[in-house]
Amino acid sequence: MLGRLALWLALMVPVSAAAGIDAEVLSRLVPPPYSLGAPAGTDGVWTLLNSGGAEAGYVVETEPLAPLPGFSGAPIDMLVMLDRDARILDVRLLKQNEPIFVSGLGEAPFREFLTQYRGHSIHEQMVVGSPYGAAADGALVYLDGVTKATASVRIAHETILAAALAVAREKMQGVAAIPPARPDPSVDESLTWDDLVRQGLVSHFTVTNREVDAAFAGTIWAHDDPVAQDDRDGVYLDLWVADLGPPSIARAALAPGSLAELQKFLSISADDEPILVIDTGRHGLVSRDFVRNTAPDLLAARQDDLPVALRDADLTIDLASGAPEDGTAMILRTDRRLGFDPTRAWTLDVTAMREHGMFRPEIGRVTFSAPHVTDARFFVRPEVPQPVSPWRAALAGRRSDLVIAAGLLALLLPMLLFGQSRLAGLAAFVPLRLGILAVVLVFFGWWGQGQLSIVTVMGVLSAVQTGGSLAFLAYDPFSLLIWAAAAIGFVLWGRGLFCGWLCPFGAMQEFSHWIGRGIGIPQITVTPHWDRRLKWIKYGILGALLAVVLLAPAAIDKAAEVEPFKTAITVHFVREWYYVAYAGLWLVLGLSVFKGFCRYVCPLGAVMVLGGLLRRRSWIPRRAACGSPCQLCRVRCRYGAIERSGRIDYAECFQCLDCVTIHDDPAQCVPLVLAGRRRPAPAAKVPVEGVPAE
Repeated sequence: MLGRLALWLALMVPVSAAAGIDAEVLSRLVPPPYSLGAPAGTDGVWTLLNSGGAEAGYVVETEPLAPLPGFSGAPIDMLVMLDRDARILDVRLLKQNEPIFVSGLGEAPFREFLTQYRGHSIHEQMVVGSPYGAAADGALVYLDGVTKATASVRIAHETILAAALAVAREKMQGVAAIPPARPDPSVDESLTWDDLVRQGLVSHFTVTNREVDAAFAGTIWAHDDPVAQDDRDGVYLDLWVADLGPPSIARAALAPGSLAELQKFLSISADDEPILVIDTGRHGLVSRDFVRNTAPDLLAARQDDLPVALRDADLTIDLASGAPEDGTAMILRTDRRLGFDPTRAWTLDVTAMREHGMFRPEIGRVTFSAPHVTDARFFVRPEVPQPVSPWRAALAGRRSDLVIAAGLLALLLPMLLFGQSRLAGLAAFVPLRLGILAVVLVFFGWWGQGQLSIVTVMGVLSAVQTGGSLAFLAYDPFSLLIWAAAAIGFVLWGRGLFCGWLCPFGAMQEFSHWIGRGIGIPQITVTPHWDRRLKWIKYGILGALLAVVLLAPAAIDKAAEVEPFKTAITVHFVREWYYVAYAGLWLVLGLSVFKGFCRYVCPLGAVMVLGGLLRRRSWIPRRAACGSPCQLCRVRCRYGAIERSGRIDYAECFQCLDCVTIHDDPAQCVPLVLAGRRRPAPAAKVPVEGVPAE
């Protein structure tokens, strides 16, 4: 978290957690001569750059855009590379949990299946299956499936199409992605077939033999349809199209038995939009080699100039009274999750085929297009979810941690404010303090990632300097809560609250000290002379960092590494060896020099000193004898925060409460010890005759 925040400060733009795979990993999957560019503003979509660094297309991670569940319940995550013409350059498998590929066939057949997409445009009609007979020469692109894993590869196919079409619509055509409209079950209208035709809910499109001949005129297939030659005015295609998703339309188009079968189908395939097509002409909708439950070989659909995946629903069809008779009827289905919107105009393309020659005949095709749209009153569209602001999302994501942290602070702060002397006077004060520091290290530091850093201070200064926003502070509400506690501490105690009680790395330094004492490492006491001079180092470092903000803001990230917080707390020592060695140096030094980094080097500590100028009370109790003649507190103060006169130097006080313990202990505080010695002993009572002795 702090590492990402440091990167944000270096670039002066907000950094949000990337959805899906890490960009560094993703970049290694993009083959030369291409390379990964910047995020394209949509989760899971990145720009694709050519060898010259120019934009060449898009890199799409499918899971954020098309999380269609597989058999395991989890989506199949793939990487799709598209050029600017919506041609698929490559498809890579990123993550899958399909049982057949995990513990059965292995992933090799799955990866081999994905290689078939290379070079194909998403404008083509791609289907999973095998061509049959003459259909091999049709307009469909067939992708060989994987034996025993047909369902899984179909899910993968639909996932690829859904993600690629979504990017093509939004990025290449400027069509905003919105939730697909669904049939509104609350709309219940009593309609007949004639009503459907009159209201335009059924589209009717005819093509005569003369028109077919005209379409093939001038080609070798011009005279290959004798029926068309003999009956010029006869009907070749008599097409009817209706969207059966709305229950009112389905009731008017289908007989009760077929309606019940359709409703059962939709209860299982709730995302499918059923399309009724009827032809009472010679065309017949499909070729003689068509196989049920596959994509129709002579029919295709388009919306926004992008293909709509159609597939036979394999349902028995009996039409309602008044519907055309003696024709071919089919119910096709398309998945709304692939981007189909039934409330906007779309086109059904019907292919007319002719063969020329007896042996290995040449196939000729012409296409007739029938537009269709269904009235939006039959549909409901989910409200477009408004994106949650980053700070709200961050707040929601850390809700539990924030509640616990606020509860711990609500216990600690009043205890230090109102029960300071009682706390310091406890016989078990040292174990209690170390226990609190352990919670700070583990929960506030390693778990909560709430280690405050000079990075934040530098970011605020840089934003103020450039007129930028301070909104990035709200992206990490956990750290912001600790900053708020530190600010309260400035007024009540000075720097001591954070540096002495809330700093995870400070807690590590203190544990190093106690470990060093426990294993008998000699303790090095810095002389007062050098102690005073060494304490100025942190101000010099702070000044140097401020100069970096003003003169070389791009170097902020590197300059902030003077703090070992990122290494020791944020990444748990998992990074380059020299950073680990630097952080370890301070912890090893802490075995013999008490909190050397905190006292002499920490630039954040220097900031805390400046914040401590807001302190409005002297909270450490003092007596007239403190400093003259008593020097016990000064001698025992490991921070060198008590002057010879007895005055407390709050700028260097870490609120360890050791001096409070001494001040209130009649067995340690010299003035109290002397006062106890001067106090006269109570007079002995003289026995009185007749009065029993007590």
